[in-house]
Amino acid sequence: MSERSERTTNRCGPVLLGVRHHGPGSARAVRAALEQCTPDAVLIEGPPEADELVPLAAQEGMRPPVALLAYVQDDPGRAAFWPLAEFSPEWVAMRWALEHGVPVRFIDLPAAHSLAMREEGETADGGTADGNPAAGAEADGEKQGVGKGDADGAHAGGPVAAADGPGEQEAAAEADVRVDPIRVLAEAAGYDDPERWWEDVVEHRAGRAGAGSGGDPGADALAPFAALAEAMGALRETYGDGGHDRDPVREAHMRLRLRAARREFGDGIAVVCGAWHVPALAHRTTVAADRQLLKGLPKAKVAMTWVPWTHRRLSRHSGYGAGIASPGWYGHLFSAPDRPVARWLTKVAGLLREEDYAVSSAHVIEAVRLAEGLATVRGRPLAGLTELDDAVRAVMGDGSDAPSSLIHDRLVVGDVLGEVPDDAPAVPLQRDIARSQRSLRLKPEALERELELDLRKETDAGRSRLLHRLRLLGIPWGEPTRSRGSTGTFRETWRLRWEPELSVRVAEAGIWGTTVLSAATAKAASEATGAATLAEVTALAERCLLAELPDALPVVMRALSDRAALDADVGHLAQALPALVRSVRYGDVRGTDAAALREVAMGLAERVFVGLPPACPGLDADGAAEMRGHLDATHQAVGLLGQPETGQPGGDPTGQPASHPTGRQTGPHTGQQADQPTARQTGAQHLRARWAGVLRAVSERDAVPGLIRGRAARLLLDEGELGDGGAERLMGLALSPGTPPTDAAGWIEGFVGGGSGGDGGMLLVHDARLLALVDGWLTGVPDAAFTGVLPLLRRTFAEYEAGVRRTLGELIRRGPSSPSHRQAGDAPDAAAPGFGPGLDRDRAAAVLPTLRMLLGIGAHGFDDGPDDGLNDGLSGGPHGDQPDTTRPADDLTGART
Repeated sequence: MSERSERTTNRCGPVLLGVRHHGPGSARAVRAALEQCTPDAVLIEGPPEADELVPLAAQEGMRPPVALLAYVQDDPGRAAFWPLAEFSPEWVAMRWALEHGVPVRFIDLPAAHSLAMREEGETADGGTADGNPAAGAEADGEKQGVGKGDADGAHAGGPVAAADGPGEQEAAAEADVRVDPIRVLAEAAGYDDPERWWEDVVEHRAGRAGAGSGGDPGADALAPFAALAEAMGALRETYGDGGHDRDPVREAHMRLRLRAARREFGDGIAVVCGAWHVPALAHRTTVAADRQLLKGLPKAKVAMTWVPWTHRRLSRHSGYGAGIASPGWYGHLFSAPDRPVARWLTKVAGLLREEDYAVSSAHVIEAVRLAEGLATVRGRPLAGLTELDDAVRAVMGDGSDAPSSLIHDRLVVGDVLGEVPDDAPAVPLQRDIARSQRSLRLKPEALERELELDLRKETDAGRSRLLHRLRLLGIPWGEPTRSRGSTGTFRETWRLRWEPELSVRVAEAGIWGTTVLSAATAKAASEATGAATLAEVTALAERCLLAELPDALPVVMRALSDRAALDADVGHLAQALPALVRSVRYGDVRGTDAAALREVAMGLAERVFVGLPPACPGLDADGAAEMRGHLDATHQAVGLLGQPETGQPGGDPTGQPASHPTGRQTGPHTGQQADQPTARQTGAQHLRARWAGVLRAVSERDAVPGLIRGRAARLLLDEGELGDGGAERLMGLALSPGTPPTDAAGWIEGFVGGGSGGDGGMLLVHDARLLALVDGWLTGVPDAAFTGVLPLLRRTFAEYEAGVRRTLGELIRRGPSSPSHRQAGDAPDAAAPGFGPGLDRDRAAAVLPTLRMLLGIGAHGFDDGPDDGLNDGLSGGPHGDQPDTTRPADDLTGART
């Protein structure tokens, strides 16, 4: 018999394999130990409810990272995860057992108890958590760097909260009193960084020594576990439970499960658990004592399944309390035990090349040499991330830190998303979502990406419906964002990213229905009944149209009509109108009958018109600012209501007038000419005229704050309703000496402030008369009032772009426009409205050479045009020369012939 076989045979009792969860070195050591011991059963730290889910781990459709999800059936929001990566020792033990036909059992405290204990507000230290689910996240788990630390640390055995909150921060603050065994051992070894010590002792050596790991075939694979158990035993003797008062309960249940397994399988058992628990499992206690600890525990009815997980959620930076700093790096160490440094830097080079960095094979070779040299100088068995980052910065980044964040985000952490088999247990709603994802070719991904949708295409329209319905159900897989391309209503842009927590949201939404459509319809109807304000109902109506929920819309419309009839507050009505009008427009572009919505919107707009003028006088600064927002929103809504709709004469799906082949606009079905207004078009025109009258009344009422009057005047100017000199007249009145300076400054802010779409500065740049009025008023402000006016003006002009502010400064510095230089005897040019006194011929002549080159005038000799004094420059010859009117057949310059 060989020495190795003798060691294995001489061991009596179960083999306790204490590990660091999510550690590649621990995972390889566990696999080597199992190969050496060949146990009859494998016990794993985890919830026993997962025993029935173990066979799914052997299916081809299961690809880590994944997590066990447990949730209370009556309240799916109370849930917890047990994450597993390919480099987790628990996952490796489970797969080894399935490959060798060995039974697997989970032995930790059942999720039925842990979730019920969380409901009662118990935390890991026996205190209360204010009912916050996140506070109980570590009730059965361990937090990185505190408590049991990483010896039991990044932990698959304890649940991870399904939600983050203030309770997690409180738990972290309380964790300062807990002992971190890894830190204690690292300090005893002379290290100031526990992570660095663990990597040097375990992770970076495991691939070079140990049976089954590429090292000495005769080495004892159980020796590392015996040494770690001895160290943990010494720490437990000194620190007890380390500040985790719930650990005795968990360990009592583990011992009971271990006794039951020994009765079933004998002593040939391997136990994979956190190293912190090994001394407690080896400690001899009575069955009665362990049962006494478990007596009276609360219990809840729970369900459990597998769900996809991500490397990003394994990271401690994601809020996962037992997370690791570099899941991507650990996955690389586990999957590439031979030449990990060279293989890692090859990945880095590939990533940098994709991002247009000039990286060659020579860079990789030099970076490998530098990283290995740094590891030797620093006394490390293998180059770690610190050495690799230094090498990349020096060799591939030319001393710059710019690539570091990219490498950390994409490689060190990574965006790997796991997969679970289709036959894994799931709520019916989850299965319907999966079917929709497959039929719409919309695969969930961990990496954030943008999705452009064209609603005129059936597939894109279906994707839009699914995403909007999921958002209504509280499952924010996608968030709408502003499109960088077309701004038409048939375009949508979404930012997609699948997070593991969405599985809990799906379970919560399952109470509304078994399909996405039925669930969204039921929830919309419920929200319409319970809505507290009119704005909430109108926003819900918009979401129902976007999600295409025809059965929910009548319920929402009844609630909308009731709320609108009872609400007399102009602010509430103005808040509700924009969403309602958008709903009308979305209904048009999506082919939905929105006639009832339009009728309600028109009635709501009339009520705003009536109530707005009396509501404006006497407002304070805050009230005026709020009313200005209502004014802008109502103006935008009226503009949308006044546009042609899809399916009506003069409209098409893109919102543009339909064109007849002869160039005359017609209706799409009747052939009716667009110059014959329909009843709806007449109503829209009347609505816009009524709104212009409201704005005019507001702009001319002295009791209205200057901010609102100025805004109303600007909206009238943009719509062309002021006529010649109208803006100058209103500004002159607002800036007259009798107007208080603060009110005049408010008028300027409303008229040319940033709220006007950002173009108020350009208005002053191109209209010298308005700029002169502002300049004249400002120079006449008394010294005593200037300090009160200055903040308002700074806020207004600070919103302009730097180029606009610079141009305004130059115009003010030059003062009033002076006549341009011209030849003696030339008559002055007539001034265009809003501009200087005439054409600056010297500046115009400077662009003529470029203009001639663009138009091809020099090549073809085109020079016939109006006799404006500039024709000589364009033609390149004397003014009296005969023009060459011959234009080549292929000339496309557009020059006149």
